[in-house]
Amino acid sequence: MNVISLVPSATETLISWGCIPSACTRFCEQPDIPHVGGTKDPDIDSIVEFHPDVVVVDEEENRREDHDALVERGMTVHVLRIRSLEDVNPAMEELSRLVGAQWEPTSLSDPQPARFTAFVPIWRRPWMALGVPTYGASLLAHLGVISVFGDESKPYPTVDLDDVIARRPDLVLAPSEPYPFSRRQLPELTSVGPTTFLDGKDLFWWGSRTPAAIERMSAVLAHL
Repeated sequence: MNVISLVPSATETLISWGCIPSACTRFCEQPDIPHVGGTKDPDIDSIVEFHPDVVVVDEEENRREDHDALVERGMTVHVLRIRSLEDVNPAMEELSRLVGAQWEPTSLSDPQPARFTAFVPIWRRPWMALGVPTYGASLLAHLGVISVFGDESKPYPTVDLDDVIARRPDLVLAPSEPYPFSRRQLPELTSVGPTTFLDGKDLFWWGSRTPAAIERMSAVLAHL
C-alpha cells in the first residue's frame, strides 16, 4: 500500500509492521525514506506527486490547515488521535486494518498508585510544560507520576519557573525532545527540583514503541 506518514510515531510503527512508507517527515528519523517536509510544514505538492493511497496524520502532531489542504487536493487522509495510553490499542488496530497489517494489542498492567509529582518541561524560551490530556502525562500517571500542571486548561501550557517552583514538584523529568534538554540546562532545572533526564521518544512516541517504552520508563523511575 502506498502510504505517506506525517507522524514519527506512526512511521516507526508502520515500519515495524513491514509497511514502509513511500515518504515521511524529516523528524521521523528515517534517512532512507524520502522526506516531504516537517510535521508542521509538510510539502503538500510533493505529497500529491507520490499519489498515495492514504496520508497518515495526527490530530495533535499535525496542523488542521495541512490536513484540509491535502483533502482539497484529493488525498485520503487518516487522522490519529492519541491522548492517552488507552487510545493506543484502538487507534493502532484501526490503522493496521487500513494498511493490511496485524497489531498485537499492548497489554497494560494495573496503574501504579501516585508516588511523585513532577514538572516535565517540553520547551524553553518560553518554558512549556507537559499537561493533560496528553499521551506522555498518561504514561507517567500509569507509572505513578503526576504532572503538576494537570490542572491547566491546555495540554502544553506556557509556564513561568517561579510558578513551577511554587507548585513544589517532587522532581523534574526533562525529556530529550521536543526540546533537547541536557546538562546545560541543569542549573535552571535543579532550581525547581531534583532532575532526571528522559528519552523523549519513550515519553512521547506511541504505537509499536509503547510496551518497551513503559518498561524502560518504569526502570528509570524505580531508581528515583
